[in-house]
Amino acid sequence: MYEKITPPDTGSRITFQNGEPIVPDNPIIPFLRGDGTGVDIWPAAQKVFDAAVQTAYGDKRRISWFKVYAGDEACEKYGTYQYLPEDTLNAIKEFGIAIKGPLTTPVGGGIRSLNVALRQIHDLYACVRPCKYYQGTPSPHKTPEKLDVIVYRENTEDIYLGIEWRQGSEMANKIIHLLNTELIPATPEHGKKQIPLDSGIGIKPISRTGSQRLVRRAMQHALRLPKNKQMVTLVHKGNIMKYTEGAFRDWGYELATTEFRNQCVTERESWILSNKEKNPDITTAENASEIEPGYDSLTEEKQAAICREVENVLNSIWETHGNGQWKDKVMVNDRIADSIFQQIQTRPDEYSILATMNLNGDYLSDAAAAIVGGLGMGPGANIGDNCAIFEATHGTAPKHAGLDRINPGSVILSGVMMLEFMGWQEAADLIKQGIGKAISNREVTYDLARMMEPPVEPPLKCSEFAEAIIKNFG
Repeated sequence: MYEKITPPDTGSRITFQNGEPIVPDNPIIPFLRGDGTGVDIWPAAQKVFDAAVQTAYGDKRRISWFKVYAGDEACEKYGTYQYLPEDTLNAIKEFGIAIKGPLTTPVGGGIRSLNVALRQIHDLYACVRPCKYYQGTPSPHKTPEKLDVIVYRENTEDIYLGIEWRQGSEMANKIIHLLNTELIPATPEHGKKQIPLDSGIGIKPISRTGSQRLVRRAMQHALRLPKNKQMVTLVHKGNIMKYTEGAFRDWGYELATTEFRNQCVTERESWILSNKEKNPDITTAENASEIEPGYDSLTEEKQAAICREVENVLNSIWETHGNGQWKDKVMVNDRIADSIFQQIQTRPDEYSILATMNLNGDYLSDAAAAIVGGLGMGPGANIGDNCAIFEATHGTAPKHAGLDRINPGSVILSGVMMLEFMGWQEAADLIKQGIGKAISNREVTYDLARMMEPPVEPPLKCSEFAEAIIKNFG
């Protein structure tokens, strides 16, 4: 099955059932060391993982690591442009869970991004990025401790699908001609719009299936959180892109209020229920005017539609959600994408899980990571129904490679996510405790050390930071 790699002699594969992993006590887990600083951060991270599992479970559990290859390291082993060999793809598929360091962007070879390719090949549709503050981490934000969000980013659609054509190419010209002469004029709402002839063209597909399976995972995660954190916010730009981003919002609400009807309430439903609880004699029209700004200036048709909405909510869920019952359910709301960027800074403690499409999620997860200390402290996971890959979220930083100085926190915290996904919570908690104490003790690598007041001199090496985490397991 494999050309140039051999799985460990001991250990068993992780399987999946209904989208959840079934994990043996000695799982075989493929790892991709990563390019550039991967040579430093992976050994440090592996040392932390093994120590945490040993401390938590003794000899009852252990991980059998399986080295596989991607990026520049793969080209060295498999040949020029072999950035993502079949061996690696087969190993991840067979063993179910993998973890990786940062990978280079290929030059030639037909692959735009190895990270995107891995997600699409294995249908890892949910990119999960927790952004949580560890006390003592230097941050440009005044109150970074208020931000504790998890970004659920759809991973396989949107413009990241990568279907586009270069300006001036034959296919781009054909598509522009078709749009300008047939499709746009045939759609009255587009008026007399025309695409400039010197445009590049890309497409932005958003599907009901892709949107709803992402929101389903976000809802399932919300149900595992403490009651005060059970909220899912649908992030979109549906006020402008109504049939893609607006559809994502609508399909998200549809999924939540059907599959999770008894476990959730929408923000708008909560207003209707709350108005009725405050004033049992409130009329439908009065309730409608309370939930819809500018209700009195709307047309009769629009007013009637809002009144029907009020009646439908009260008739369908008052028994199960009224009289304050909705307060114990998952709150589902939505926010415009540009608005949520300022709200995670000005009102960060009002949000918990942010469910987004691909591009918005890419921006938003990095912005949130910056608030809590930067990408060096930002973990990530890519999860599907039959496979999951956990990864460092920063780049390869080749100028720092081999210097034993880079912060391994991103891949270590990604390993925490992996252990939690496996159900090995005790080991995960040890690592989180070790990282928190190390940072509080000012035992940090240079990226954090230089931002502390006063700066830490000398900072720890990459390998020394791993040792400090282990020392602080407690």
